[in-house]
Amino acid sequence: MDILDRNDSLIALAHAIDWKSIEEALRGYYALDKGRPAKPLRLMAGLLMLKHLENLSDENVVVQWKRNPYYQYFCGLRDYQCGLPCDATELVKFRNRIGQAGVDAIFGASVALHPKASQEEHVIIDSTAQEKHITYPTDGKLAIKMIHALHKIAKREGIAL
Repeated sequence: MDILDRNDSLIALAHAIDWKSIEEALRGYYALDKGRPAKPLRLMAGLLMLKHLENLSDENVVVQWKRNPYYQYFCGLRDYQCGLPCDATELVKFRNRIGQAGVDAIFGASVALHPKASQEEHVIIDSTAQEKHITYPTDGKLAIKMIHALHKIAKREGIAL
């Protein structure tokens, strides 16, 4: 992938991450002599990182990986691949296999990039652009919820509707 911009942030991040420590932390979850050969650990860990970094679903991160050579480089490939890296369900299986400890190892590698900042006592987060789990009064699902609640009250009080 010689045509990629070497100043791209994903390339810089790919070089900054200690992939060896991630692979060593996750290697214990795999048996080398059983079952079908596993996907490379860097690929799967990289897909999980990209998923959270870009706020993508499992299905979308797999499709974007196919379309984006920077994603492929981030996940350890040096030559462009035109196929999907895996099925989206394999990411679910990978997360289940490595469990919380494996996810923490991946997260720990990203925190290690900013050791001083990760030790701050207080963190200020601007959440104005984040999606909120708020239901507005004009939302139709509130009316449906209210109707169901009223039906339960009417049934409990013996009121025929």
